[in-house]
Amino acid sequence: MIPRYNNTLELLEHSFEVYADKPAYTCMGQTLTYREMDDLSNRFASYLRNDLNLSEGDRVAIQLPNILQFPVVLYGILRAGLVVVNTNPLYTPREIKHQLRDSGAKVLIVLSNIAHNAASIVKQTEVETVIVTNLADLHPTPKRLLINSVVKYVKKLVPPFEFENKVSLRQCLKNAAQPFARPVFSDDSLMVLQYTGGTTGISKGAMLTQKNVTTNVWQTLCQLENAFVPGKETFVACLPLYHIYALNIHALAGFCLGEHNLLIPNPRDLNSMIKALAAQPFTVFVGLNTLFTALARNEAFKALDFSSLKVTSSGGMALTDHAADTWKAVTGCDVCEGYGLTETSPVVCSNRIDDIRRGTVGTAVNETEILLLDDDGKPVTDGPGELCVRGPQVMKGYWNNEDETNKVLSDDGWLKTGDIAEIDSDGCIRIVDRKKDMILVSGFNVYPNEVEDAATQMPEIVEAAAIGIPDEKCGEIVKLFVVAVNNKLTEEEVYNFCRKNLTAYKVPKIIEFRDALPKTNVGKILRRELRD
Repeated sequence: MIPRYNNTLELLEHSFEVYADKPAYTCMGQTLTYREMDDLSNRFASYLRNDLNLSEGDRVAIQLPNILQFPVVLYGILRAGLVVVNTNPLYTPREIKHQLRDSGAKVLIVLSNIAHNAASIVKQTEVETVIVTNLADLHPTPKRLLINSVVKYVKKLVPPFEFENKVSLRQCLKNAAQPFARPVFSDDSLMVLQYTGGTTGISKGAMLTQKNVTTNVWQTLCQLENAFVPGKETFVACLPLYHIYALNIHALAGFCLGEHNLLIPNPRDLNSMIKALAAQPFTVFVGLNTLFTALARNEAFKALDFSSLKVTSSGGMALTDHAADTWKAVTGCDVCEGYGLTETSPVVCSNRIDDIRRGTVGTAVNETEILLLDDDGKPVTDGPGELCVRGPQVMKGYWNNEDETNKVLSDDGWLKTGDIAEIDSDGCIRIVDRKKDMILVSGFNVYPNEVEDAATQMPEIVEAAAIGIPDEKCGEIVKLFVVAVNNKLTEEEVYNFCRKNLTAYKVPKIIEFRDALPKTNVGKILRRELRD
């Protein structure tokens, strides 16, 4: 029987009690049990409610990679009845400022390695308190002191920063938890603001409620019924927990079954990742196409013991036959592909472990309706159409953005995904095209308008257009077409300017200068013509 909870508090409390002595998370050689997670997250919840005097519904931003501190503060925020604002650790100051200002977050929790970015803009936001943590803060002494010292003083990976309102996470967790009012949740209570790119170039906060997220946990586990033995699995968590897919599958779905999560702080560092995998037998691997390909080519990875691996799940970007074939050849495990969106908490459909239909993203999860529409908004019964979704996992809307909400969400609950799909006679869904302008870099959405807006802040650029072009390693990379004031501007100057204002995966890798860009009669840039 798959558990179904009314809210995340019920889910967490159940697991803390039933799996108290089981390992919950391991990172860099340190393991925390469910009992320890219970204690630490309760201390953090107490600090937020009692020391900072936050009220239910206040927003708290997390800007951390996959380290032990992430689930501790995540569960603490949820237990305190507050709203999680997931923030990409790779964000530039400009991107951080927008997200903090838009969400109205009162607290920011940030890793010291990247804190200098937030420090440069935090005074321009509503953040009242910044909680800083070092990489190994939840490791025991002397290992904690050794790792943190090496990171800061030997490797020099902590640039200088200063906050007026700073406190260390260790200080927040120092005292035992004091009583605070147990939060009261309704189905409509906001759980997380999950930011996603926008067609206007400005990221939007998808409002995911307690019902949205906990229902999707149940839906996901039902789709993977009998795949996991409670309290017996080890999940490899290399996708970032600030991404809603990883948050769902690791921090909630796996956690509610008492599973063990192996946190990988930096999956781009394949050597460190493989070292962590060699030290811990794993049964479930959650990744995406580019990671499968990179690992399957690595000789050290191929030498690992895969006898325990029984489930491999793929999301975030399309799974290619080549990646799936090479992964199975190396590990002996088929890849189970699914499909979802930030706006659907995120899972819409998935293959089943015992019935993988290669080339499809499986069937819709429980209590989910699928509708295909043609260009006139009429239902399609035969052939491709725009995929529309209705179900309990569909977001409440975009935070403080009624116009964008109305573009994608109908009054009767249908979400327009913008992706083009087909459905076969067995109900299996095949994604045949996607939002025409969106660029997908290693599973991350890059919206052309954001890249163009950033680039055209450069005085020497008259106008710009961004498109995605195929790339063997990343799926796609960003190419930027530039019309410059004169012919003195160089590609390197454009690249360096963009690098200062955009997260690395959004930065154009190819820059082409043009005398003019193709446009419609009303002056809209024709990106499709540039792609063609």
